[in-house]
Amino acid sequence: MPYYVILVVHLLCAFVFVGTVFFEVLMLPSVRRNVSPTAMGEVELAIGDRARRLMPWVLALLYAAGVALAWQYRALLVHPLQSAFGVLLCLKIVLAISVFAHFGFAMRLRRHGRLRGRTSRRLHLSVFVHVVAIVLMAKALFHVAW
Repeated sequence: MPYYVILVVHLLCAFVFVGTVFFEVLMLPSVRRNVSPTAMGEVELAIGDRARRLMPWVLALLYAAGVALAWQYRALLVHPLQSAFGVLLCLKIVLAISVFAHFGFAMRLRRHGRLRGRTSRRLHLSVFVHVVAIVLMAKALFHVAW
């Protein structure tokens, strides 16, 4: 598959995932303060149901495309400390693995009925910080050198 197609798939999936995390962390809390608990419960249930059906596919494509993109730089990743690009790409990969671990942990907690308010908010906030850092590193890859 051409590099450009893989890159576009990766970017579109990243937009969906980062946008969803952004919405859940920065938009929903203020909505929650202005909507009745009953209505908000219904909204959160509907959003959660949709996210549980959509996000596994988005994440599968996002990570598959990410691996395909990283594969193009496999020679550079053998000695990542030799360039800013290598360092940033490695950090980006480590953060992406951490996001995946967060997602897996959240799904495990949900399956056992233990994904509740404060834990959920902390996981979302952590993932938000991770994805912001990933986006910044993705932009810096081609613009930062030392």
